[in-house]
This record gives sequence, structure tokens and C-alpha cells, in this order.
Amino acid sequence: MIVGMNHFTAIAEDPAKTMDFYTGLLGLQPGPRPDLGFPGAWLYAGGPQAVLHLYFDRPVPSHRAGVIDHMAFTATDLKAVKARFDAAGWKYDLRRQVGAGTWQLFCHDPSGAKVELDFDPSETL
Repeated sequence: MIVGMNHFTAIAEDPAKTMDFYTGLLGLQPGPRPDLGFPGAWLYAGGPQAVLHLYFDRPVPSHRAGVIDHMAFTATDLKAVKARFDAAGWKYDLRRQVGAGTWQLFCHDPSGAKVELDFDPSETL
């Protein structure tokens, strides 16, 4: 029945900081969004479908993660991404997955959502 992941939706406590995080730091692109009757944004990763929807009009729950622990994206160019995070002074945890060797960079967006970026094991620092 299910054929793939469609998108994640996150609440943005501070729309400007959140957009800067996802577009400036992570490189997603804002794109077409229908008029849904409330403010927000749809962000794309170079394809025809938005991968992240943002709400700008809702309060962030006191338990930030809720039942979803994190969102993960496949990424490329580990060295450049790490340099971008370092230059921005953005906290992250970089680790190598045991066995598979996948590089995993974990961080939190401005509203506290945990984000994982996965890089191919062949990438080097």
C-alpha cells in the first residue's frame, strides 16, 4: 500500500530563523504552496515534491519531539556541510554508523525538532 515517504511537517516557533536553518544551512528550496488559509512554507530538495511543510501559526508543544523522534534526509558533500555548520556555530553531533559506515549528522532546528543528515560511507572529512 505505502510506496514512499511524502513529507514531514514541523511547527516553526520563529519563521525567519526556521527558514534560515532549512534553506540557508541545509539548502532546501522554498517552492509552490497552495493557499491553505494559514501561513507556512513548503520546502523542496530539488525534486517536484515538497519534502518539508512548515506551519507558522501554531504553538510549539511543550514536549517538542512528541511521538516522532526525528526527521532524516539523505545528504551529500559531508565536508562542505560540516564546514557550513562550523561557520554558523550551529551545534551538531557527527558520528559514523557501526557496520554500514554511514555518516550521520544530528542537530536541532530553531524550534527543537531533531534533524538527521545521512551521508554515504564513501565520503571523507
